[in-house]
Amino acid sequence: MTPPPLLHLDRNENLYGPAPRCFEVLKSIGTHELSMYSRDYTRGIKSRLSERLGQDMGILEQQILLADGSEDLIKQAIHCYVGPGEKVLCPEQSWWYYRSVAAEVGGETITYQLKQGEDSYYYDVDEMIALYDRESPRIVLIASPNNPTGNSFPIRELNRLTEAFRESIVILDEAYWGFVPDVREHARYLLGQYRNLLILRTFSKLYALAGARIGFALCGSSLNRLNKFASRYLGYNRVSEALGLAALDSSDYYSRVAGNILADRERYFAFFSGIPDARCFRSDANFLLIRLAPDVVEPLKQYLSREGIRIKYFDDGEFKNFIRITIGTEEQNTLLLEFLNLFFHGAPSQATR
Repeated sequence: MTPPPLLHLDRNENLYGPAPRCFEVLKSIGTHELSMYSRDYTRGIKSRLSERLGQDMGILEQQILLADGSEDLIKQAIHCYVGPGEKVLCPEQSWWYYRSVAAEVGGETITYQLKQGEDSYYYDVDEMIALYDRESPRIVLIASPNNPTGNSFPIRELNRLTEAFRESIVILDEAYWGFVPDVREHARYLLGQYRNLLILRTFSKLYALAGARIGFALCGSSLNRLNKFASRYLGYNRVSEALGLAALDSSDYYSRVAGNILADRERYFAFFSGIPDARCFRSDANFLLIRLAPDVVEPLKQYLSREGIRIKYFDDGEFKNFIRITIGTEEQNTLLLEFLNLFFHGAPSQATR
């Protein structure tokens, strides 16, 4: 028997795919883009992409860094600023990579706890400030929205936090920014207020260009050391640059995608609200974190595996018996909800829009 094709809902990729303009760009790539270095440095800029981002956000082009995804930018920032024995403060319930990079340079990771609220996780600002005062970290790292909990850091609280952390570098990792439609852009305001702030974003999530590895950082005015550390004389990847520009020209497409993902987050939330002993947490990203009864997780894993569907299963620590589901396309989400309804209720799902 031929196994069913795999449906990957475990890596937080945007399965709607890039905007049509991105495919048009790929069709037009020729010898010029592949064989020749960028000449943008002759105009005193890093690239056309950083120039465009600066224009769109009202930020100086010199304050924008480009790299191979936000993963690369995290590594560059920590390697630039953290030395042996210096501390990095980051969320306990977050991406393992933060701790790994700090260890590469002999740094020490200190973690703070995200707390469970009624239907979402949240940052405890008072506790973070108390920990900061005790530990005096070189870098404070905040993920907003955070993976895997999905909660954002409220901008009104960030104003308070960055004021308390003025002696350190604050990295705001916003890789999952944009999945809340019509959210107000805050980067220009924050950078105008805080000289030691570094905001990280990526084209991997909302823009569905994970394979192109396009990340960018927005640098506070005092982070000149990182700006020099990360600069590349021969310019940025010209194919990735063209894809990024095409994505920025496709705001209507991505607004529709964000709206679809928001609607399907609500479908999943409503479904798990009706499952005994399950708890689904609100999310501002393209995934949801769900706690299940302990005796359910392994049978569910085996069941979905037979159907060719992969989701994320956590097997230790605080998230033991938790799952994380990437929000796919409307059709993919409907399919998974039908299988989930068969598993939990023995009947097809009625979860339609």
